[in-house]
Amino acid sequence: MAAGHPARRAAGGPLAVCKALRDQGCPCPSTELALQVGGGVVLVQELLPGTPLELLDHHGLDQALALNESQAGLLAGCADIPSMHLYLQDDGPGYCLHEPLRLHSPRSGALERRVRSVGAGHPPRLAGDDVVHQDFHHGNLLAVDGTVTGVIDWDGAGRGDRRFDLVTLRFGLHAQEQAPGVVRRLDDILDALPDDVLRPCWAHMSLRMTDWAIRHFAPGDVEHWLDLAERRL
Repeated sequence: MAAGHPARRAAGGPLAVCKALRDQGCPCPSTELALQVGGGVVLVQELLPGTPLELLDHHGLDQALALNESQAGLLAGCADIPSMHLYLQDDGPGYCLHEPLRLHSPRSGALERRVRSVGAGHPPRLAGDDVVHQDFHHGNLLAVDGTVTGVIDWDGAGRGDRRFDLVTLRFGLHAQEQAPGVVRRLDDILDALPDDVLRPCWAHMSLRMTDWAIRHFAPGDVEHWLDLAERRL
């Protein structure tokens, strides 16, 4: 396969990330087969025990935070694994599109301008050698009787700053009611992050979720994500 083919990119990115995690004992599924099918990749992965968490309680948040800490520095010396692109000034590959925000409403257009402004003041890619899941929400945590047994959906994983995943987790908690105090705890953690970490990560997730809602969900859902985006942007 050519280096640009999806299966080769997966082997050099998400699959390599998962191997680094498993080598450290993290509950990440092994991949038994990666097969090129047309323009995409079909993966055959290990079936981990447990079912996705529907809600995140304080015990679940403790485990999520511990998992996030375990991702620190695991990709030091792995410069061949791509760092995560934030797409704050240009479009992502099918997500993080800017034009839908510009066209949808004055409010979403104003958000898009703030996202681009943040992008003008920060590097386009995340710095760091941590593992970044990129879609680290509670629905991707498997658990048995409240104990996390695995983390799934590593398709977008790459290198960067693990704290990006805490911002993703916060956006995931916005989708539905959570146990009392959980969101406040996570907000307090995010508020303590350096501005040059929190601001570009928040801008990325604001763009990602608002764009996706505009193109795939009802108008009320767009306002739901705008409400969250504007809290820190």
